[in-house]
Amino acid sequence: MAPANLPETMRGVLLPGGRRVDIKEFPVPTPGHGQVLLKMKASSICGSDIRAIYREHLGHGPEAYQNVISGHEPCGQIVAVGPGCKRFQVGDRVILYHISGCGVCHDCREGYMISCTSSLRAAYGWQRDGGHADYCLAEENTCVALPEPLSYEDGALIACGFGTVYEALNRVRVTGQDRVLVTGVGPVGMAAGLIAKAMGASLVIGADVSETRLDFALKTGCIDQAVKSDAGALAAIHELTQGFGCEVSIDCSGSPAGRLLALQGTRRWGRCAMVGEGNNVDFDVSQTIIHNQITVYGSWVTSLGHMEDLVEKLVEWKLRPDRIVSHRFSLDEAAEAYRVADEGQSGKVVIVFD
Repeated sequence: MAPANLPETMRGVLLPGGRRVDIKEFPVPTPGHGQVLLKMKASSICGSDIRAIYREHLGHGPEAYQNVISGHEPCGQIVAVGPGCKRFQVGDRVILYHISGCGVCHDCREGYMISCTSSLRAAYGWQRDGGHADYCLAEENTCVALPEPLSYEDGALIACGFGTVYEALNRVRVTGQDRVLVTGVGPVGMAAGLIAKAMGASLVIGADVSETRLDFALKTGCIDQAVKSDAGALAAIHELTQGFGCEVSIDCSGSPAGRLLALQGTRRWGRCAMVGEGNNVDFDVSQTIIHNQITVYGSWVTSLGHMEDLVEKLVEWKLRPDRIVSHRFSLDEAAEAYRVADEGQSGKVVIVFD
């Protein structure tokens, strides 16, 4: 039964694989204990949705896509609360941390529900219904308040994109003494460039195979210099850094070539963060990282606490994540939204609601 004053049914997007998008009718859920119901306002498309669900269903076991409503980057307004809610109320604007964990393991207690290994762990849009629908049922403990200076589109881009690179760039300790190399300037790489500049990086170099994305990243101020990822990329990076390379690099491409370029473009005694998902990389360990004294970090999404820190910082920095949005679609246009995102030539693609 739908909550009072709300419709009984809603539209939602399913991803059956093979680059297909289905829009179906579903009952509007009623929040249970500790749950809230969001009226969706913005829900963006992540590269992992494209790679692991839209094109074909990858993954096995509890982390595989469970034929639920898609969308793990939701942002909306609470329209109903269940019993036992402790903080949020009807009318509150919230972002969702996109994984609901067991809440009692070590990683959950640290705020890293992304790393929860319990069978109770469920990601929005993967194992439980996500944000590509008119309404989304959420756990209150996955909600993060969205302050008024930020729009719903800003909020949708925070958890999985901007939060991911904020976590990684904090781990490599970016300061004003650092030049930063970003390999892969899709939406995550664009976010990395903006966050690195806000942290004080003296130079941000973006490298990508797509000139379209490099041009967009330059136009939106995400990077300072663009390098085409080809045979001359490493030489171009060295030329921009007086032959030294960058003190910090972050790979957002997830490609073997992008990862290798990130490592090779890192200055001796520098730090390299890996956040791009999938694939592998093959390199001479001694010549690439050991003899160059490079520290490599693996960083997966962020924590609830750091996500809240980022929201506060974005307001302080007057940095609007929606700067990287290139395409906006309605829910009824979800198939076109996924098609554009799948081409890999755009900025961020967002589904917006009235």
